[in-house]
Amino acid sequence: MAQHMKYYYELTISCSPHVHSKTTTRTIMRDVIIALMPALIGSVYFFGLRALIVTLISVASCVFFEWAWCRLMKQHCKVYDLSAVVTGILLAFVCPVTIPYWIIVIGALFAIVLVKMLFGGIGKNVVNPALAARAFLFSWPAAMSTWVQVGWENRAGIVSAADAVTAATPMESLHAGVLPEASLLDMFLGNVGGSLGETSVVLLLLGFGYLLLRRVLSPRIPLAYFGTVAVLALLFPMGNDRLTWMAAQLCGGGLMLGALFMATDYVTSPVTKLGQVIYGVGCGVLTVMIRYFGSYNEGVSYAILIMNLCVVLLDRIGRPTKFGARKKEVAGK
Repeated sequence: MAQHMKYYYELTISCSPHVHSKTTTRTIMRDVIIALMPALIGSVYFFGLRALIVTLISVASCVFFEWAWCRLMKQHCKVYDLSAVVTGILLAFVCPVTIPYWIIVIGALFAIVLVKMLFGGIGKNVVNPALAARAFLFSWPAAMSTWVQVGWENRAGIVSAADAVTAATPMESLHAGVLPEASLLDMFLGNVGGSLGETSVVLLLLGFGYLLLRRVLSPRIPLAYFGTVAVLALLFPMGNDRLTWMAAQLCGGGLMLGALFMATDYVTSPVTKLGQVIYGVGCGVLTVMIRYFGSYNEGVSYAILIMNLCVVLLDRIGRPTKFGARKKEVAGK
């Protein structure tokens, strides 16, 4: 009797993906926002309340422009994925605290509409929106090159930044071939002038450590980036002490912010392991070349933007062999 029993199973056929995960775009962006909070708090401590106001205006503008674009084009609005919030924070982080509010709004418009949405929205932009907006905002060079001296008595006002005391940044000294007056400890802690969220190495590393624990990012690109800059700085110290020069190059400017949070962007970085290493090395080489030989004293943003354009080619390098296929067959294709 048991031999003639029939078993019926209900099968559900659906389209991919068939494997689901709790990790979504929203959860990833949420973790990135949490990781950026130490640097944001540090910027308020070093530069005053205006740092928070600039960041809030940048975030609000990015969210608004993405929502407005979706309404105008009659597309499904996805501002709830928090990607526009991350772009707004990073855009504020690469600008001086004295930047006029209307300029940061223009930067948000450029980042969201021209760089992100015109290319199809999240996941389809070719370059990093925040860095592209920063490069565009140098149409106002004076506003993008005014650096405030750190200290309670030197802070920019919330309404007007005209009374802020300006000072040279460590990168200006490094570009001239001399070590900055600021100590390495001050550069590591963030007690120096610079862009809003780039000065404190320790706070940026703290945030990146959180992302590593959450397995949101891999250290492959930052390590390749840092390693390349370190080796080139050691080989060519421009007449300074090699180790001190190398440490100053690593801690100065936007290298930490760029390597940890900009170059590692999912959309604009390679997906293959070998491609990521080459990408990081390329960013490092271009950064040093611009710092040493360019008219502008910082090369991180332009180095990353240039390498963003090479990602399509780098994704062809190091692709794994298909299951059951021979390496020669894959290479022949």
